[in-house]
Amino acid sequence: MADDSVVESPVKRQRDDEENGVSVSMDVEGGKDPLVNGLSSVIPGWFSEISSMWPGEAHSLKVEKILFQGKSDYQNIMVFQSSTYGKVLVLDGVIQLTERDECAYQEMITHLPLCSIPNPKKVLVIGGGDGGVLREVARHSSVEKIDICEIDNMVVDVSKQYFPDVAVGYEDPRVTLHIGDGVAFLKAVPEGTYDAVIVDSSDPIGPAQELFEKPFFQSVAKALRPGGVVCTQAESIWLHMDIIEDIVANCRHIFKGSVNYAWTTVPTYPSGMIGFMLCSTEGPAVDFKHPVNPIDENECQKSVRPLKFYNSEIHTAAFCLPSFAKRKIGSKAN
Repeated sequence: MADDSVVESPVKRQRDDEENGVSVSMDVEGGKDPLVNGLSSVIPGWFSEISSMWPGEAHSLKVEKILFQGKSDYQNIMVFQSSTYGKVLVLDGVIQLTERDECAYQEMITHLPLCSIPNPKKVLVIGGGDGGVLREVARHSSVEKIDICEIDNMVVDVSKQYFPDVAVGYEDPRVTLHIGDGVAFLKAVPEGTYDAVIVDSSDPIGPAQELFEKPFFQSVAKALRPGGVVCTQAESIWLHMDIIEDIVANCRHIFKGSVNYAWTTVPTYPSGMIGFMLCSTEGPAVDFKHPVNPIDENECQKSVRPLKFYNSEIHTAAFCLPSFAKRKIGSKAN
């Protein structure tokens, strides 16, 4: 183990309606705590993500060293060095990103909406305190203003310290950081302010639950110009089909343009994939499946930070659903 002084580190969500254990079991003097949330720490030195949102399974990463542990006003925050995925950011016991596969999430949640409309100028990011979405939005030269509303300042600070290649997005002069509640921020936004809203939220339990409910989507629609687009994290078709069906139903009621579900692979997320809801308001038609504003991939490859995951082909493919998902949600989207 890289640091023999590291102690046993259970981190859990502070919620009555969920048991979410984190087994980070280190061999230390005096032994180790054999139980974390009533679950045996079977493999010493491994982080295991356990939650009622994915019952009966857990994904584990070997821990080389715990780099940071803290508790903000909103959540427990941990950063550790893993054996195979680089540094890992964990909020309330749930992996948010790893250095190795963050590109698959950050690039897709950003470029799926922004490449689908011509010349986006004003973009709002809700959540996304690590700065990765900002980094990707900044690739679009047409963008003039990037607002981000993140509730937890500690997430921003920790990301800047431990994930500089992700948090580099904050260095763009077009970015304005607002620390506060995203729901309240959106309610105060004048109608038709933004071309695109990107909601980089955690799972729909606890503080993030409001970001999946009808009033929030209504606020998003109001904040968008005619033909504006929203892209929001929308869970896994393998684990959360009931949640996805509810999100699709809400969006079909609110957004009178286009409503689509897309997905990408992220190995360190539960089930190895994550989905996105992409919607547009009434106005100029938006065809999410055929991007009208493609990123110049040749230019990106020459840049200091070339794209690692996104390209035009994978953009279109992201909307192809497996048959079981198509039967459930395909008929409700358009």
